[in-house]
Amino acid sequence: MSEGRAADVIVIGAGIVGAYCAHALARRGLDVQVLDAGLPGATAAGMGHLLVLDDNPAELALSEYSLQRWRDLAPELPEGCAYRSNGTLWLAENPEELAVAEAKHAVLSARGLACEMLGAQALRETEPELRDDLLGALKVTGDGIIYAPNTARWLLESDPARIRRQRAEVVEIDGNRVRLADGTWLAAQAVLLANGVQAGTLCPELPIVPKKGHLLITDRYPGKVRHTLVELGYVTSAHNATGPSAACNIQPRPTGQLFIGASRQFDSVDPAVEGWMLAKMLGRALHYMPGLGDLNAIRSWTGFRAASPDGLPLVGEHPQRAGVWLAVGHEGLGVTTAPGTADLLVAQLLGETSPLAPQDYSPQRFFGDTAHA
Repeated sequence: MSEGRAADVIVIGAGIVGAYCAHALARRGLDVQVLDAGLPGATAAGMGHLLVLDDNPAELALSEYSLQRWRDLAPELPEGCAYRSNGTLWLAENPEELAVAEAKHAVLSARGLACEMLGAQALRETEPELRDDLLGALKVTGDGIIYAPNTARWLLESDPARIRRQRAEVVEIDGNRVRLADGTWLAAQAVLLANGVQAGTLCPELPIVPKKGHLLITDRYPGKVRHTLVELGYVTSAHNATGPSAACNIQPRPTGQLFIGASRQFDSVDPAVEGWMLAKMLGRALHYMPGLGDLNAIRSWTGFRAASPDGLPLVGEHPQRAGVWLAVGHEGLGVTTAPGTADLLVAQLLGETSPLAPQDYSPQRFFGDTAHA
């Protein structure tokens, strides 16, 4: 089959990370060809929670920077993207979790982020639907929410002259060339892999594994919850490195619906909703908000997040494939960190100073001293 020059950069994947990278590249004057296989991805299976996480300094830097970039972009976003700066409440139900909340407060406050500790009474007044014996919470004011599928679509349509989206499955990557399922070869100056768990099919050497997650959404019940409610066991349970886990994550949508998560499974690649895991996840939510049991659920579904061994994404040039660039491995933080990922990627691709320390997210960390093949 023939070979064609698609664009300056070929982006494989049309989820939130690929879309933001395409948007950022187009804003720098590059022509971008986005290849979308139409496969289920993490963007449609995520909660769209924009939050600062501080498990380690690199995660904190990337999420903090990205949230500010989302705030900068917010005035341009159409209503359908459902951006809201509603804040997160990290819920503490025992003294140990309250101590974790206070430590988290100290870390975020030291970076100038708006947050405050709420005592038991203040928490009850702020979110009366919660059980009334919680000890308190950390309120992170600048966190928000967004509807990621619509936002990805808007980003891809933001510059029709520069961004062209094509429904096509890539079956092979050879440097800066890709072969489509119909046999066509396309070439560009660079190829960017931003297709989540599917990246491992094209580059089996990447240390990415799928984490299955369940989600559920209710009917419309406006006004029941104002903030995104997350238990402080979230980091140690839902992000547990091994085995299935669940944690309370309740998010109010602008529609009046409640979005409920979160679960993680390493041991399943079956996209079917699993009743036992859904029950486990809902049990955690009911533990914190007993009134959920009186509400109607209208849909539940699953998705797969691409997880790296250390929980940080791989952003930069592939150490073993010249011409191939990576923006993968974000696990459950891809929506939050899409802007920072795009800025990191574009800076490296264009040889500019990066806004963040690129070595913290470099794919090289998983490949030792290997150079381009």
